[in-house]
Amino acid sequence: MGSLDGRKSLSRLSIPGTHNSGALHEPFCGTSKCQDLTISFQLAIGVRYLDIRCRHIDNAFAIYHGPISQHLTFAGVVTTCIDFLADNPTECVVMSVNEESVPSRNTRTFDETFASYVAEHPERWELGTITPTLDEAKGKIVLLRRFPADSCLKGIDASRWPVNATFTIDGPARLRVQDQYIVPDNLAKLAAIRSLYDEATSANDEILYLNYTSGYRRGLLGFPNIRLVSDFINPAVSQVFNESAHGRFGVTVMDFADKATCALIIATNNANN
Repeated sequence: MGSLDGRKSLSRLSIPGTHNSGALHEPFCGTSKCQDLTISFQLAIGVRYLDIRCRHIDNAFAIYHGPISQHLTFAGVVTTCIDFLADNPTECVVMSVNEESVPSRNTRTFDETFASYVAEHPERWELGTITPTLDEAKGKIVLLRRFPADSCLKGIDASRWPVNATFTIDGPARLRVQDQYIVPDNLAKLAAIRSLYDEATSANDEILYLNYTSGYRRGLLGFPNIRLVSDFINPAVSQVFNESAHGRFGVTVMDFADKATCALIIATNNANN
């Protein structure tokens, strides 16, 4: 990001991201693991959007995918991001934070617990309600808030997020999102991804596009199988960027992100800078 025009809004960039960024564990193959790389390695290969799912337990956050513990704490995720930003001050991390699974044994609300994490390193958080410029975001974690907040906590408001849809959220920051994660047909999912890319390349620069290439299909005995989608979609998405070296594509939110695909997405920023 250090080579890009710092006056540009993050909404004008093409950004690699990961879906369920902390989901590295599963009880059965294909059911809940979404990444092969730890968050530290994801940041190292160019990922700048993290999708963090937190279960609220004992007034603290643990990382879960549905009911499955990922053996990771939110404190650990934040520390990893802060350490990365300290070593790479020209970068920023957009962090989507969402409540996952069933809360247990809490004496405060989800947003109050989140605020307690922010209070530990307030200088590292960008909590503005509009999408910041790169200069405003450098060295910080930009909050994309998928949970309701009654406190003074703000961030980009994505709390009105419908299930399994392509949609728009209007507010101080306007969001356009494709998150059709139930995938009976891989070709239909790819068409939805391509459609949002086409829209992003020609639409208002101030709209933040989030294109979730992730999803699952029903596999053996009806269990969800993430790999049945990613094994088809990920090469197809790489091909999109092999064919399209120019344009603004928004945030691509992937299962099983890899260095080569991240590099292709990042390269479109250099072409447009």
